[in-house]
Amino acid sequence: MFDRITFDVKIMGGRACIRGMRIPVSLIVGQMAHGASFEEILEGYPDLEREDIQAALETVEDTRCRVRHFPIGVETRDERSGEI
Repeated sequence: MFDRITFDVKIMGGRACIRGMRIPVSLIVGQMAHGASFEEILEGYPDLEREDIQAALETVEDTRCRVRHFPIGVETRDERSGEI
């Protein structure tokens, strides 16, 4: 799956792209977030394959699961010192 997602500083400044093309993962995910279907994206980007879109979505999900989130405005306590 992740072999479809490439990082190359010479292409789009090193952003995550689909198979070395100038199609960033963020573009695909953004279109999906705004309601585009797989078919609509494939029509707009004929060099893409269905598996590319799936890999883009899975890459974002994998990244999201690795990031630890803290809600804004929530105080955390240092357990060792008891300080906020």
